[in-house]
Amino acid sequence: MSNKPWLRHYPAEVPPNFEYPAHNLAKFLVDSAGRYPEKTALEFMGAKISYGTLLDQCYRFANALRKLGIGKGERVAVMLPNCPQAVVAYYGTLLMGGIVVMTNPLYMPRELEHQLKDAGTRIIVTLDALVPRVKKAMGGSGDGLDYILVTSVKDYLPFPKNVLYPIKAKKDGMYVKIDYSDRVLPFKELLKEASAEPNEAAVDGKEDLALIQYTGGTTGFAKGVMLTHANLVANTLQTHLWFYRGRTAEEKYLAALPFFHVFGMTVLLNKAVYMAGTLILMPRFEVDQVLKAIERQRPTVFPGAPTMYVAIINHPEVRKYDLSSINVCISGAAPLPLEVQTRFEALTGGKLIEGYGLTEASPVTHANNIWEKRKNGSIGIPFPDTEARIVIPDTLEDAAPGEIGELAVRGPQVMKGYWNRPEDTYKALKEGWLLTGDLGRMDEDGFFYILDRRKDLIIAGGYNIYPREVEEVLFEHPDVAEAIVAGVFDPYRGETVKAYVVLRSGASPDEESLKQWCKEKLAAYKVPKIYEFRDSLPKTLAGKVLRRKLIEEEGGEPH
Repeated sequence: MSNKPWLRHYPAEVPPNFEYPAHNLAKFLVDSAGRYPEKTALEFMGAKISYGTLLDQCYRFANALRKLGIGKGERVAVMLPNCPQAVVAYYGTLLMGGIVVMTNPLYMPRELEHQLKDAGTRIIVTLDALVPRVKKAMGGSGDGLDYILVTSVKDYLPFPKNVLYPIKAKKDGMYVKIDYSDRVLPFKELLKEASAEPNEAAVDGKEDLALIQYTGGTTGFAKGVMLTHANLVANTLQTHLWFYRGRTAEEKYLAALPFFHVFGMTVLLNKAVYMAGTLILMPRFEVDQVLKAIERQRPTVFPGAPTMYVAIINHPEVRKYDLSSINVCISGAAPLPLEVQTRFEALTGGKLIEGYGLTEASPVTHANNIWEKRKNGSIGIPFPDTEARIVIPDTLEDAAPGEIGELAVRGPQVMKGYWNRPEDTYKALKEGWLLTGDLGRMDEDGFFYILDRRKDLIIAGGYNIYPREVEEVLFEHPDVAEAIVAGVFDPYRGETVKAYVVLRSGASPDEESLKQWCKEKLAAYKVPKIYEFRDSLPKTLAGKVLRRKLIEEEGGEPH
């Protein structure tokens, strides 16, 4: 207990240790479909798909891959937003022992080419509108791939005119005509013709990869994180243990976080399927559609990024919607401002807690208690079977309680390593400890606090400035809806603090007011010197603000 002070803050219902099975990750689906075949697994724009039907389609996809000559251990790329086809391709690949490469449908050819070639991908499942982009990424004709499997939303339902889809087809604003060939195949027909015979590949859960998940990559190209079946099974079960009041076959999950982001994949897709819950699939986060979905479909669990909750609490008509079905939200991907947490909980009556994770840990390692003690501004305490330390960068010696250092974590959810990058693996993993690259501290109770990424640290005139601390102050200003700060070049101080601010509806830009507000709450060297008022901030589909894009716009380089 002495080196794990957080254990005394565990709820009585949460065990500090657990036996995690090392089976195929897709067994979660097989088991839930066996127990609840008629239960609705997916809701998608009015269509409902039961667990029995979903498993049938996943078996068909697994057998279709085998028929195409795709074997165990081969990589299958899935380039889709949240839709039934993404779930079928994901679990179908796992069932036949393949390795899933989840790819962002907004990627440009250069980004896509790197991932597909780096992973050695033989086959991709994508939308009709994206086929030209895939072909361009792979040499103009797609010759670097054996097969392109093409799908459309109309594979599951007629295309409604009011659907807000993240990818717009180019022809007539509706569908793209595809020239099918021996290599470009229709997903729907492939499933129809394939056998639904159960055929689950045996895997060594601790060794065999389920996923190669590419990190965001702040400089250069993204690295492929190797996550085993055991890694993802463990993190799903750790999340389940934390959410101990979860009701099997009763929870409804609002799936606005994309499944191609590992946070959405674990806390939504894998977790909901393990619990035989219903996933309400949102192809993209659009606040009006989300508010309508909450009122009509009554989800109980809504994991998200802080920007999603910001959009909801600042919606001018939010009080017209009944949001009372929301019981639990876990926020990840970026720091959660206290002001956002407080207002969202007041609006919904549910719990919104901050957690922490990274792709290399499947991803969740820490979370605040949902129903017991939590600490404002903290990422919470380590999950069951998860160890955490604050170490002095480079020396790896333990920092004193309260001292700032780098967060290191160890547990069954930590990656096997980086795909084809032994040197990067060696730098990141030390005796099983994953060096996260995040600066933080631990208090005497074992609660952890993240200050910022090492590379986001602003050094102005020799002073260390943590962006999160400044952003918290800006968020407290009554006129501010969103804010992010970054270090920009300054010939005298080296760097200076710049704030990018999105105002609430009806507010007017007032740089002096904001500067005075910050001066009253921050040391002078931390106060932003430059303010830029914007209509919006650049974000990923997962809702994470792209600080590096803002820096690049300044003509600077991310650290």
